[in-house]
Amino acid sequence: MTADASKALPSDRGQHLLRVLIQRYIRDGQPVGSQTLSKDSGLDLSPATIRNVMSDLEDMGLVSAPHTSAGRVPTPQGYRMFVDTLVRYRQPVEKDVQRIRKQLGGEYETPGALVSTVSSMLSEFTSMAGVVTVPRAPKVALRQIEFLPLSEQRILVILVINDTEVQNRILHTDRDYTASELQHAQNFINQHYAGTDLHTVRVKLLKDLDKTRDSMNQAMHDIISVAHAAMDKAEHPDDEYVLAGETNLMSFAELSDVDTLRRLFDAFSRKRLILDLLDRSINADGVRIFIGEESGYGILDDCSVVTAPYRVDDDTIGVLGVIGPTRMAYDRVVPIVDVTARLLETALGHGQPK
Repeated sequence: MTADASKALPSDRGQHLLRVLIQRYIRDGQPVGSQTLSKDSGLDLSPATIRNVMSDLEDMGLVSAPHTSAGRVPTPQGYRMFVDTLVRYRQPVEKDVQRIRKQLGGEYETPGALVSTVSSMLSEFTSMAGVVTVPRAPKVALRQIEFLPLSEQRILVILVINDTEVQNRILHTDRDYTASELQHAQNFINQHYAGTDLHTVRVKLLKDLDKTRDSMNQAMHDIISVAHAAMDKAEHPDDEYVLAGETNLMSFAELSDVDTLRRLFDAFSRKRLILDLLDRSINADGVRIFIGEESGYGILDDCSVVTAPYRVDDDTIGVLGVIGPTRMAYDRVVPIVDVTARLLETALGHGQPK
């Protein structure tokens, strides 16, 4: 594909046939041939004319022809044009919206329980995997840190967050530290960083460690590095998101081979990959769609991730979304993700959705 071809846009007829091809491929999962397009398009075009249009779309990088078939399939670039300009989004039916409202209007003991319900609903409504980050406080500020020496080269790190929340972390070190060494390190951190949000503390700690490397003794330097690791865990806890319905992905042929499933489930279990993707959506204005290679992770090249942030009082406190194959029904999935995010905002902001 040349640079000029990549910038070219299909004709109106080409766009129409691309839309029809993608809709058919999403439905059936099979390469779409000229005769099928001729019948589905509603246009009075010969198969030869359609083949010429398909050739043009292929030159533009919007469709490709598998070696084993005369039909075409959409590329990630084709899907991108589809979701940006060609798809006709369908709002969820009212009974589904009411059901989401009712579910979110229940009583939940913890934010995690509410998030678990939301992720399960997203999975159920889309027949794919639903993911929701646990809502976090708009500001996570460090009030105090304390180190206690344990046996076997371990340190108990006690973090006081936002005045009321206390988190305990046991971290392994390369050697044992004395209570005096730990006391000096905690005094340094509390004196310089108390009252500062954790993200800023972590960034400043790294910079300050570099600046004071020559003047600070090695023990102090090592202990503060341990503190940095503890704060990273506090800012990004292991239960930061809830994933539901990942086994639904087994029903899609392109994701169903054992190796693909193993790598996908490994990515889900390690969490950092998905968290990074969700973090990139935190400041999005509405729904964001990552199609195939757009995620930047090879394991998701055959997947699309549709996300939307959710807010309370103008503070973005989380992200929800759906993970599925690139040939997902975007016309249904995108509005469901959007509506669910808005209803979750209402539930969190006003006690229950109206």
